Amino acid sequence: MTKEQKNEVIEELKGKFSQYDNFYITNTESLSVGQITKLRRACFSKNVEMKVAKNTLIRKALESLNNDSYSGVFESLNNVTALMFSENPKEPALILSSFRKEMKGERPELKAAFINGDIYTGDNNLVTLTKIKTKNELIGEVIGLLQSPAKRVLAALLHHHEQKAAGVETAPVAEATTAATEAPATAAPTAAPTADGDAPKAE
Repeated sequence: MTKEQKNEVIEELKGKFSQYDNFYITNTESLSVGQITKLRRACFSKNVEMKVAKNTLIRKALESLNNDSYSGVFESLNNVTALMFSENPKEPALILSSFRKEMKGERPELKAAFINGDIYTGDNNLVTLTKIKTKNELIGEVIGLLQSPAKRVLAALLHHHEQKAAGVETAPVAEATTAATEAPATAAPTAAPTADGDAPKAE
């Protein structure tokens, strides 16, 4: 590879690292050409970009962008390296897990993952990465929490409307939505009459 070709690869890698907040560094050593092709297809179907490059060129691309942010992955740049770029932080982990299960092997091996500024090193983090919450999942959970009180009020209103339509006497709507949280008032005891038929006077 000429110097110009190396520079082209470095510039291409810089573009990918700048474009994506998430990338995985994997070891694809011992995989056959057919297995690599199958892995590429799996990545393509999930909108994950896979690129094989030399470790020295990967490191130069990262160093030229921000040495401090990426320095934690430098030790993982060894042996055969395949990079996986994805908008979804856990999609590459799911692909790797599924592929390894299907192939009944331990490759590709996860060497490191850069997820929104956080670095995970070692294959033992693969399971953890498959359970990471995506931004959309987190937003969905927050929306669900915000909607819960509104859903309860709507359910109470609907119940009130159905009872009214059926001719059942109902409490006002405001009372219907709060009745479950208020304890019923206790009636004041009635004074027993005396032998003369008059209630005892308070002293």
